[in-house]
Amino acid sequence: MTPERPPAMILAGGRATRMAGRDKPLLPLGGRPLLAHILDRLRPQAGALALNANGDPARFAEFRLPVLADSLPDRPGPLAGVLAAMDWAASIGADHVLTVAGDSPCPPADLAARLAAGRGPQGLAIAASAGPQQGGPPRDHPTFGLWPVALRPALARALAADRRRMRDFTQAHQAGLVLWAGDPFANINTPEDLARAEARLAGL
Repeated sequence: MTPERPPAMILAGGRATRMAGRDKPLLPLGGRPLLAHILDRLRPQAGALALNANGDPARFAEFRLPVLADSLPDRPGPLAGVLAAMDWAASIGADHVLTVAGDSPCPPADLAARLAAGRGPQGLAIAASAGPQQGGPPRDHPTFGLWPVALRPALARALAADRRRMRDFTQAHQAGLVLWAGDPFANINTPEDLARAEARLAGL
């Protein structure tokens, strides 16, 4: 495993309150679970694959992935999923781990390679897309990141101190920001988002 082809963790540990608590990776999109679309994009560019999700792992059995819960109680947010990803990566001897959001069906096909090339001075890189205003600052997407396992102690300390904001952590550790055109990181938070994703898929 190399930073260009790292192990990858799909982050799906949230409560999905705007989807009535439904597992967003299992939502149907184009006749297949959303998670199947994500895996199609990840398998060619990642090494080992795993899923961060809380609750009964048996509901994901058809995908034959390791399902790893947060190591912290009460679902403290996506940084807890990143910590689980780092713990898993360390256990399989990797020094970096790629993370993607479990509710974004079309991560870029060059995500791992471009993040590896854009790492900051501490080895961390996160994805970004053009901001909503032309000429404005880019919009970062820290759930799509390449994380050095060496930052695991710092992340554990931040979470123990109840510092849960991803952007605070990535800025504190000088993340490289890698920009993509368009918005390949669009996620599904609501039934309306799902309907729009279905329409986009039908138009391809």
